[in-house]
Amino acid sequence: MRADLSRRLAVALGVLVAMALPAGAATCKRIDHDGQGYVLCEVPAAQEPALRLWQDGPDGSPLRNFANVRRTLEADQVLSFAMNAGMFHPDYRAVGLLVVDGEELSPIVTGASNDNFGMLPNGVFCSGGAQPFQVIESRSFAADRPDCRLATQSGPMLVIDGQLHPRFLVDSDSRYIRNGVGVSPDGQTAWFAISNRPVTFHEFGRLFRDGLGVQDALYFDGSISRLYAPQVNRADFGRSMGPIIGLVDPAG
Repeated sequence: MRADLSRRLAVALGVLVAMALPAGAATCKRIDHDGQGYVLCEVPAAQEPALRLWQDGPDGSPLRNFANVRRTLEADQVLSFAMNAGMFHPDYRAVGLLVVDGEELSPIVTGASNDNFGMLPNGVFCSGGAQPFQVIESRSFAADRPDCRLATQSGPMLVIDGQLHPRFLVDSDSRYIRNGVGVSPDGQTAWFAISNRPVTFHEFGRLFRDGLGVQDALYFDGSISRLYAPQVNRADFGRSMGPIIGLVDPAG
C-alpha cells in the first residue's frame, strides 16, 4: 500500500512537471485495451534516425533518469518521449546486449535464468538494421549477428511469431506496471507501451498481439517502468534506471 501511494505521488508530481515542459512531436497517446489503460508511443520508419538509446552521460557515469537525459541534448533539441529500455545490474549497466550508435557496450546473453530476463525466449529490439525496426529472439540474434544502429536485449519476449509467450498465464496474479516494445510485421513502425496500472504478462502481451497486430514484441521491465511523454502530461519520477530509449525532435 505504501509503495503504491508513493508511486501515485510520484506520477502526480511528474504530471505537474510535464505540463511545464515543451512538447515534442505528437507521438504518444492514451489507449484502452481489454479494460486496461496504456500510453502508446508510435515511431514510424521516417523517425528511426531520431530514436536514441542512452546508458551513460558524457562523463561516463550512468544517466539514470530522464532529467539527466534531457541535459545531454543540444539547445535546439527536445525529448519527445522516453522510457526505460531493459534490465540492468546494480551499477546501472545493461544486463544483456546494448548497442548505441553501432557500438556494442554490453554483450548478448543467451542462457536461461530464473528471473524475467532469462525466461526464454527473450529477445533484442534492433533499430536501424536491415529493417527500420525488429524484435529478434536472442539466440537467433546471436547466431546471425544482424547489424543494428541501436539494440537492447531484455526478456521475456511478449509475442513470438504472433503467439504469446508460452509461460504466460491467463489467471496469473502477478501484476506490475509494465512497459515494452512491439514492431509492425513490415518493420516500418515501432510501438512503445506502458500500462497505467498493474497488469499481467498475458494482458500486456495481448495489447501487442490483439490490439496492435504485432508479430513480435519485447518486455522491458515491470518493477521500475517509467515514462516521459509531455504529450500526455507524463514525466515519471522514481527509482534510477539503466538503459533509456527515446525520441529526440527539433525544438520549436
